[in-house]
Amino acid sequence: MSLSPAIESAWLSGQLIPRTELTLSVGDMGFVLGTAVTEQLRTFGGRLFLSDAHRNRLRRSLEICGIDPGIPLVTVFLAAAEVAHHNHALLSNMRGDLGVIVFVTPGDHPSQHGGNGSPPRVAIHTFPLAFQAWKHLYRAGVKLRSVSIQQVPSTSWPIELKCRSRMHYFLADREASQLEPGARAIICHSDGRVSETSTANLLIVRGSRLLTPSPQDALPGVSLEFVRLLAQEHSMPLEARSLSIEDVANADEVLLLSTPSCLLPVVSLNGRPIGAGHPGPMCEKLISLWSNSVGLDIVMQAMDSEFFP
Repeated sequence: MSLSPAIESAWLSGQLIPRTELTLSVGDMGFVLGTAVTEQLRTFGGRLFLSDAHRNRLRRSLEICGIDPGIPLVTVFLAAAEVAHHNHALLSNMRGDLGVIVFVTPGDHPSQHGGNGSPPRVAIHTFPLAFQAWKHLYRAGVKLRSVSIQQVPSTSWPIELKCRSRMHYFLADREASQLEPGARAIICHSDGRVSETSTANLLIVRGSRLLTPSPQDALPGVSLEFVRLLAQEHSMPLEARSLSIEDVANADEVLLLSTPSCLLPVVSLNGRPIGAGHPGPMCEKLISLWSNSVGLDIVMQAMDSEFFP
């Protein structure tokens, strides 16, 4: 199906459709049970960024859940690139970029569909990146808070599974905000190992060393892996190992890595400053390396967001 260039597009189980027609049954297991696996990508200049890495992580999540989408993931991500290219052209200012969601559900829950299930559903949609939500944080920094909510244990599901079952993240960030308005939660395992925040991987700087929680402790982050490669290219090896809250509190710098905002500095933990209490030199260096790699200044793009949606 071809769409008018003026109509925002989406994709559902092999069909390119208008965004307004992207609907799922409320009896879909993605809603009823929260059993949806997902990837969020972003564009730079309308092109998908790190598409292969996101596709590989989605493949692993589907394997863990035993969901066969019925469509090759290469085909799905080619469709994601097509949807992103089409929708990027609809932005009022071409300096903007998109968030791109790919998600897969197991299909209809038989108990809500007369005893009949359905094939899995695969969907793609986009939205303009909300730079306004985080642009000030490149300068002001993020405040983190320890909370009572803990990471889901590996006996429930593997840490490498990226899914939409995120109640613990919601509760953790609510608690953090109650403790300190505007703060985000830092989530740990029951034994005290630091895991992640609700939306980002953690990277700490201690002297010339870059440290991040081990793959057994946190979701393997696509942005984190990108930074690891950038650091390696510039003789700054990144070490993955288990970290404690004390490691984070005593770091010279703490950084948050995620797809939409790329890299944000942390300035405090539990009301106490991290390092000098403002974004540090490693943060500036990694932002510069990231910007050079993608061909635009990621901070300035966000700062200019007042001029486009």
